[in-house]
Amino acid sequence: MTTWITICDTCKRDDWDTSGKTTTDGEVLAALVETAAAGTADVRTRRVSCLMGCKQGCNVAIQSHGKLSYTIGNFEPLEDAAAGIVDYATKHAASEKGQVPYREWPQAIKGHFVTRHPPIPDADV
Repeated sequence: MTTWITICDTCKRDDWDTSGKTTTDGEVLAALVETAAAGTADVRTRRVSCLMGCKQGCNVAIQSHGKLSYTIGNFEPLEDAAAGIVDYATKHAASEKGQVPYREWPQAIKGHFVTRHPPIPDADV
C-alpha cells in the first residue's frame, strides 16, 4: 500500500530570516526528499503550504490509508535527513498497520517524532 510523504514547503528554521536565503528550508528539504524517493516503490511525495508545526520546522507527515500516521519535524534540510525520511516511509509502506519497530528506524529520524494519529475509521459509527 502506498505511503505518502507530505512535506511542508513553507517551513523556515529559526535562523532563516537572518540567513539571507531566498528559498525556504521546507522547499530545500522537499526537493531532497523528492530526489531520494524517486523510483521508490510504494512511496509518493507531495508538498503542502504549512503543516502548522512552525516551532518544529522542517515538518513532514507520513500517511497511508488504514495505517497509523506520523508527523515528524525539526529537520535540517540535508540529504541524510531526506534519506532517513524516505527509508522510514518505505518501512511504513511495508508494515501492516504503520508501525515500524524502533530498532528499524533510520538514525536520521530518531528524536524527530512530533505526533502519531490513529487511522480514520472506514465507516461512520
